Amino acid sequence: MAVAFTLFLSLVCFLQLAIRIHAAALTTAIGANERTCFYADVDKAGEKIGFYFAVQSGGSFDIDFEVKDPNEKVLLDGKRERQGDYVFTANTVGEYSFCFENDMSTLTEKLVDFDIMVESEPRREPPAKPGQIADQTSALEESIFRLNGMLINIKRTQKYFHTRENRGFDIVKSTRNRMFWYTVFESLAVIAMAVIQVYVLQTFFTKTGRRYKV
Repeated sequence: MAVAFTLFLSLVCFLQLAIRIHAAALTTAIGANERTCFYADVDKAGEKIGFYFAVQSGGSFDIDFEVKDPNEKVLLDGKRERQGDYVFTANTVGEYSFCFENDMSTLTEKLVDFDIMVESEPRREPPAKPGQIADQTSALEESIFRLNGMLINIKRTQKYFHTRENRGFDIVKSTRNRMFWYTVFESLAVIAMAVIQVYVLQTFFTKTGRRYKV
């Protein structure tokens, strides 16, 4: 009975923690000279906003980005960034904009993987004495918060390796295409050289000189 009650408390705490976090993980393609914006709502001041992005393919794997608050104040920006992972506090209630701009490319499309997370984390007052921790927060809740931090670290590590894998695949694909066209041009050059040599030899042996009578 005690074990079932403990599992029930764990489930309730986990659901409460999940409700406080609103996240959106997306992948979007941004064309050349294109600007794309996404938006996230903040219900109350003091909420934490997590913003992660990584260019998966296209060009030099770089993109321009800009983050603005509801008052159009620039909070974060960068030029030709490959990836970024930021966490900041939203001091203004309203709609925050997250924009990507592929202005440096004239033909290349960029594939960007990004994650916007709005988290309302409860504020806990620090205890006056270390012995009062048990009175304010149960050991079960502390374990859940530690587990949540570990899961976030695992998620970030997975994103890092996922980005490295996509970039490596894109480089291999580009190298394969270059080798293919290099082989095609080399074969055409060899064929053209053989045709020219045959023509020169044929012309050399079939050319008739002038005839003189003695």
